Amino acid sequence: MNQPKGLENIDAGPRLGLVCITTSDAVRYRALTRKRLLQLDAEEQRRTLRQLYADNLSRLDGAVAFCHERAIRLYRITSALLPFADDPAGEPLLEEFSETMRGIGERAAALGVRLVLHPDQFVVLNSESPHVVANSVKIMRTHARVFDLLGQPRSPYAAMILHGGKGGRGRELVETVKGLPEEMRSRLVFENDEHVYSAREILEVCRGASVPMVFDAHHHVVHEKLETYEHPSVAEMVEAARATWPVPGWQLVHISNGLAHFNDRRHSDYVTDVPAAFRRDIWIEVEAKHKELAIEKLQKEWLPTARAARSSA
Repeated sequence: MNQPKGLENIDAGPRLGLVCITTSDAVRYRALTRKRLLQLDAEEQRRTLRQLYADNLSRLDGAVAFCHERAIRLYRITSALLPFADDPAGEPLLEEFSETMRGIGERAAALGVRLVLHPDQFVVLNSESPHVVANSVKIMRTHARVFDLLGQPRSPYAAMILHGGKGGRGRELVETVKGLPEEMRSRLVFENDEHVYSAREILEVCRGASVPMVFDAHHHVVHEKLETYEHPSVAEMVEAARATWPVPGWQLVHISNGLAHFNDRRHSDYVTDVPAAFRRDIWIEVEAKHKELAIEKLQKEWLPTARAARSSA
């Protein structure tokens, strides 16, 4: 359950995290559509994917350095880092990059940058369709293999974050999770959403499946139609979610603000309102449109106050 070597002396929380890309061109990734891939013969497919994987892994390495230089302690890897890695065209190429990937993971650990992942929304482990469930497990297996190649621990420290999926099927979700291979189940965490699984509902799923919960404060206020982050339920859910983490200091939460009004589901450019409950030893993914600029603003205007309040508590 120990965190990766190199992070023992990392600053106490709160710690802020970047989601996938930057507003600037500093952190961006190449993409490839299936239509374009299928226009190529087998050898061209391998050559194209090999070049793309090398480029995107170099960009991931740059993203880790970018975060370290700006005191950003967590980085969410894009789920499209290695397109078609679960496909016969791409899967055999992964081992070619094992040394490169291990080096990236080691540098992230040495620099104190935690790596997490949020698979795409079409990963639904409790779908009524067995085909969808099987495909979702296949995708998750590939993500877990990528994390293994990056040398990430088989624990929720290297979180793979999912929403609850199909509504009204919490029991089925719990049963599916219990049957997952260890490399997936050990990293899996669930997050509340604004439409289907409320914070309390996903908490029960997490307890039943023995996996941690990521509390998204913005999803919570949208779902519950709240007007402030200081509503008692926010602090209550932060505390309840913390209890699901095997190491409380690994707790991960999400923050964003509404665009037009407080509980507008659309994300604003910056975050100007943060729950007081997020001042504790906690990891915070910042889900604002202006990405690193929003983090910089929080670092200057909120983080010093939050750490001072935490120290005096």
